[in-house]
Amino acid sequence: MIDLHYSATPNGQKIAIMLEEVGAAYRVLPYDIFDGDQLTAAFGRINPNHKLPALVDHAPVEGEGPVTVFESGAILQYLAEKSGRFLPASGAARATTLSWLTWQVAGLGPMGGQASHFLRYAPAGQDYAVERYTRELARLLTVLEKRLEKSAYVAGDAYTIADMAIWPGRASAFVMGMGLDEWPATKRWFERVRERPAVARATAREDLKAPAKYVGRHQKLDEREWSNMFGDANHAAAKRG
Repeated sequence: MIDLHYSATPNGQKIAIMLEEVGAAYRVLPYDIFDGDQLTAAFGRINPNHKLPALVDHAPVEGEGPVTVFESGAILQYLAEKSGRFLPASGAARATTLSWLTWQVAGLGPMGGQASHFLRYAPAGQDYAVERYTRELARLLTVLEKRLEKSAYVAGDAYTIADMAIWPGRASAFVMGMGLDEWPATKRWFERVRERPAVARATAREDLKAPAKYVGRHQKLDEREWSNMFGDANHAAAKRG
C-alpha cells in the first residue's frame, strides 16, 4: 500500500495520474494547504520542505521498511522505476524523457506557479511581476507547442512520466485566462492525454478533486491563510525542521 499525502494542486494531480496509470494500491491522505495542514512537525518528518505531494511506499520492491519520497519529479521517477513503466530503461529515450520531466519541474511548473501567485493572490500593483511571469509562462508554453508539433507526446511517440508531469499544469493555465487555441498542437495533445482511462479516473475521483478555493481566478486570503501559504507560519515550519 502507498500513502499519497495530497493536495489537489497540479503537483499532486500528476502523482494521482501516475498511481492510476500503474494500477497501484494507494490511499489518499488529503491536506488543506490554506489551513496549514502541511506545516505540522509530523508532516515535516515525511517532507522537511513541508510541501505536497509526498509519498510513503509501505511495500517497496527491495522489501525494506517504508520508502518516503518527496518532490513530484522524484516521485514520478520512483514509481516509474518500481513499475517498469512510462520511463525507458536506458539510452536516448530515457534521456529525453528525463530532460522534459526536469524542464517541467525546473521551468514550466515554477514559472506557472509564480504567474498564478501574482495574478491570483498578490495585492494589486504588481504589474512588473505579472508581466514578467506571464510572459515567461507564455514562452515556455510556446516551447512545448513547438515540441508537440513534431511528436505525439512530449518525449516522443510514447506516453511517459513527462506527459503526466506537464498535463495538470497546462490545465491550470485556464485559470489564468490562457486558453489552448493559441497552441493547437498542445490542444491536440491535451485532449489525447485527457482521454486516457487512468487520467479520467484520477480527475473523476471525489477525493482527488480540487475545492473551489484552489481554482478560482482571483483569491482573497485571510491573515491566517496568507501566513500558512506565504508568510510567517510557512517560514516557521522550515525553521523547526
